[in-house]
Amino acid sequence: MGRAKLVDVEVMLSWASSMSWKGLYSILSLSKTVYQKGISLTKKAMKQVESRLQRNLLLPKWDILIQPL
Repeated sequence: MGRAKLVDVEVMLSWASSMSWKGLYSILSLSKTVYQKGISLTKKAMKQVESRLQRNLLLPKWDILIQPL
């Protein structure tokens, strides 16, 4: 696995977008939105998010596939 010196946002985005898994590349963008601390989703809203998650049975905490809307 290659190493990268992540010195700024452009380098990080470039490095992350060059990574692939099983021939698939991620689509990413930088969000500069600042969110308030302590804000959480309602249970109903969280269920909508969780319905798009597919967890790996062997690594359920770390390997999650997020289905697009």
